[in-house]
Amino acid sequence: MHVQYLPMRWGRGDNYAYLITDESTKDSWLIDPANPEDIPEETLSKVNVVNIVNTHHHYDHAGGNGHYKKLLKVPIVGGKDCPSVDVVPQDGEKIQLGSNLEITAIHTPCHTQDSICYYFADNKTGEKAVFTGDTLFTAGCGRFFEGEPSEMVTSLNKLAQLPRTTVVYPGHEYTKGNAKFALSVMDNEPLRQLMDYSDKNEFTTGKYTIEDELAFNPFMRCDDDELKAKFHCSDDIQLMGLFREMKNNF
Repeated sequence: MHVQYLPMRWGRGDNYAYLITDESTKDSWLIDPANPEDIPEETLSKVNVVNIVNTHHHYDHAGGNGHYKKLLKVPIVGGKDCPSVDVVPQDGEKIQLGSNLEITAIHTPCHTQDSICYYFADNKTGEKAVFTGDTLFTAGCGRFFEGEPSEMVTSLNKLAQLPRTTVVYPGHEYTKGNAKFALSVMDNEPLRQLMDYSDKNEFTTGKYTIEDELAFNPFMRCDDDELKAKFHCSDDIQLMGLFREMKNNF
C-alpha cells in the first residue's frame, strides 16, 4: 500500500486529499480531491484511479467530483449527500482495491450525517490505515454540524476498536491548534511530544496511529473516569459535549 498525501492549498490551505495505491496493480483510490488545481496530472498518470472517494459531502472535500468524474470516467464512492455519488457503501461493507488492499467503510455520523471513514488493510504487508475526513483529526475531532455528542462518542468508539497500529490520515492539518487545546484539558508525555512535533513540522498526517490518538486525543478519552471527575461530567456523552463546546470557543 502506497499513500500519497496531497495538500490542498486553496482557501485556508489546510485540507488533505489522498491517493492510495495497491503497489502490485497500481489500482488507486483518490480520496477527497477538493481542488483539482492542487493535484498534478503527472501524479495521476502514474496510477490507475478506479474510484473517486469522499469522506463526506462538504465542498472542501467533494468539490472536485464533477471535474474528476468527467476526466477519469470512474464512479464516485461516498455518502448519500455527496455530489454526483454513484456508490454509497453500507456500514461495515468491504471493498477490494487491487490485489492486496481490503477496505472497510465505517459510517461515522456527526460532523455530517453522511460521514464515512475508510479502513485499509494490506493483506500482503500487514499495513493498516484509516482515512477519517472530518470525523477524527490528530488530537481532535470535527465540529458537530449535523449531529449530537452521542453520535460522536459512537463514531469515535468505532475507530477506537481498529487495530492500535492503524495509521490515521485526517482530512485537515489542525494538529497544532488541537494539541494546544488538548493541553488545556489534560497533560501527558505523548501530548507534549505531539505539541513539540507540530511546532516544528508543517505536516503531521500519517505519523500517528490509533494508539497515539487514544493517548493524546481528549475526544478519544471521554470514557476516562479522571477526566469525567475533573470536569464534573456524569458520562462520556456529557464530557464529549463539553469538550466540543470548549474547543469551539478556544
